[in-house]
Amino acid sequence: MTLAPQLLLADPDQHLSRTLMRVLGENGYAVALLDSADAVIQQMEERRGVDLVLADVSLPGGGLELVKRIKASTELRLVPVILLTTDPPEELAEQALDAGAADLITKPFRVRELLARVRLHMRVGRELSQARADALARVELVEILREITTSLRPEEIFRVLVRRVAEGLQISRCSIVLAEPGDAIGTLVAAFELPDLHDQRVELRRYPELRRALETGKAVLVRNVSEDPIYASTRAEWTAEGHAVPTTSAIAVPFSLTGQRSGLFFLRSTEGDTPLDQHDVHFAENVIRASLSSIEKAYDLERAAVAQEQLKLLAETDPLTGLFNRRALAEKLRRELDRAERYQTVLTCILVDIDHFKDTNDTFGHQIGDLVLQQVAQMFRREQRAVDLIARYGGEEFVVLLPETGASGARIFAERVLRRVAAQRFGDADHPVQITLSMGLATVPDPRITDADSFLFVADANLLKAKGDGRNRYRD
Repeated sequence: MTLAPQLLLADPDQHLSRTLMRVLGENGYAVALLDSADAVIQQMEERRGVDLVLADVSLPGGGLELVKRIKASTELRLVPVILLTTDPPEELAEQALDAGAADLITKPFRVRELLARVRLHMRVGRELSQARADALARVELVEILREITTSLRPEEIFRVLVRRVAEGLQISRCSIVLAEPGDAIGTLVAAFELPDLHDQRVELRRYPELRRALETGKAVLVRNVSEDPIYASTRAEWTAEGHAVPTTSAIAVPFSLTGQRSGLFFLRSTEGDTPLDQHDVHFAENVIRASLSSIEKAYDLERAAVAQEQLKLLAETDPLTGLFNRRALAEKLRRELDRAERYQTVLTCILVDIDHFKDTNDTFGHQIGDLVLQQVAQMFRREQRAVDLIARYGGEEFVVLLPETGASGARIFAERVLRRVAAQRFGDADHPVQITLSMGLATVPDPRITDADSFLFVADANLLKAKGDGRNRYRD
């Protein structure tokens, strides 16, 4: 990759072409010699970044036709084309300008005049290209902001940014890494080239442009990875590892989020991509700067949602066992009853009581009693399915809701629980406690059950039967 202005020279006169190539090279231009209009078009499409074309009118494929083909291309039309001719200018000037040529120079010509015209048209071409690029960048930025404002989660915004910037700049790799100055490890939160990968650890020592951007707080542009001194030690490491690195140029733009970790917008080109330059740095800086408020707002909303969920969980949770409390049970029981009625499915409610629990408290103390309650809760958690709901109803009573489970399935569940309790010792090593459970089962549909209260009433009536029949059993 070279930073010199890029010229394509296509002239059947090989002696003149070599002379022009030497003169232009001595004046700081990088020149590629081509032999046909097709070769010029192919080179322009493959390399991009071409600043000017010098072509003879008699070129195979036609000089005038070459101009028309370039001007008909949306991507190439701003590249200026200077035509060379041995014919009198008055015969070709109108056709050349009508076709879109920037200038027509008659051979033989004075070198100083040719160089002056090349400088003039290259400057104009670059100004036009930059104006077009700026306009496209503004449109792209507006589209990016419109898309990220519809995203409520930071990771969604990060994915949008890397995708839109990579597509807009026609590069293969674009990612966002969260890290602080001095960090050895960063966190990859989004990558265009790996859309399913996120929250991946990144060893920052392997990326000198990222470290420098973090240390200086300024954007870093590496125009040529294979030559830039910043990569000297890293290139030696790549060679020792036999590691082929496809990256040709790179940009690292640091940013800071209020109340969050700092980050880096990391852009890289590979072979075949449009090389990155200072204009791309400005674009990346504008994108991330304009996006910061949306990212911070997304983090604020995420924190608020987490806090709200935590408050809700605290309000619904029994502090001793971690199960749902009685207040949460009332809401969830109504919801499950509505669902069972709406979809015509079965639902079982089991009311559980620890037998003679007062004796446990009186014998071992409330601390051991609390431990037993926690251990019973843990046992039910091990037995429950994802759809099941378990709540502490009060004191030593628990409620288990089994959606889409009828009487036979509920009996199997109850028998399994009774076997688990019989095989387990509760309390602690110094105070082992053997307990039993009594359970009352109720299942809808049931003509006696019309709402949550009647559901619990039927289950409680069956619980009293279990106790009356000797405890350590279930009844339905």
